Amino acid sequence: MLLTPPSVRGEAGSDVVSIFYEMVTALTGDQPPVVMSHKDLHFVHVRQGGLYWVATTTAESSPFTVVEFLNRLTALVKDYCGTLSEKSVQMNFALIYELLDEVVDYGYVQTTSSDVLKNFIQTEAVSSRPFSLFDLSNVGLFGAETQQNKVAPSSASARPIQSSREQGGKSEIFVDVIERMSVVIGSNGVLMKADVQGEIRVKCYMPSCSEMRIGLNEEFSIGKSQLRGYGAAVRVDECSFHQAVRLDEFDSHRILRLCPSQGETADVHEASL
Repeated sequence: MLLTPPSVRGEAGSDVVSIFYEMVTALTGDQPPVVMSHKDLHFVHVRQGGLYWVATTTAESSPFTVVEFLNRLTALVKDYCGTLSEKSVQMNFALIYELLDEVVDYGYVQTTSSDVLKNFIQTEAVSSRPFSLFDLSNVGLFGAETQQNKVAPSSASARPIQSSREQGGKSEIFVDVIERMSVVIGSNGVLMKADVQGEIRVKCYMPSCSEMRIGLNEEFSIGKSQLRGYGAAVRVDECSFHQAVRLDEFDSHRILRLCPSQGETADVHEASL
């Protein structure tokens, strides 16, 4: 499946897609370099949702800036299409083209804000699956209600931010706590390295949202100098916050204050090494 927007400046040439395909297929590994060059043409790509998202340039642009733009573009597509997959992209070609027209003007990025773009995007997303908050298929033994039945499924937030009422367009906010663990164990069974990376993601479906307060564990501490041990305390080595998060009450009460905008944002990143 290929989504090829027109060249905004006409510098890349008509065979740019074939060149990138040949470069990727010629490599032996599964992870091609993020930045590749062919003559005077530079390819920068990220891989999200099993798809390659590629930007080309003939100028000496900052690779980090291009990667950040591609990551933000994939986040926008996920916000407006609901999910990031080949099927959702196929079903929302017109919407993605409209997004690109508004985001990029003659090769220059104008905005990547969901709040700003919602005033210009007219195409309505086509959901790849019907949404229902109460679509809980797991029923307990003898039909008894279990705790799992009271929890919204992970697919509950996989819908466009501009959904119609028929597609489940309700005013809701989802807060997800995601943690990833990486462990290296030697051949003798000894733990060589372990680290945990986590984030708090907020996905908002409310056109206008008042201030939201997220309370963390009062014994939450940051810094490698903190003593480690057993107990109820939560300790992380590093922690960063989204620019929209207000930290007025964080030091005293471990409370985060924010006014979430429509779409998905990672408001907290933390790592324990």
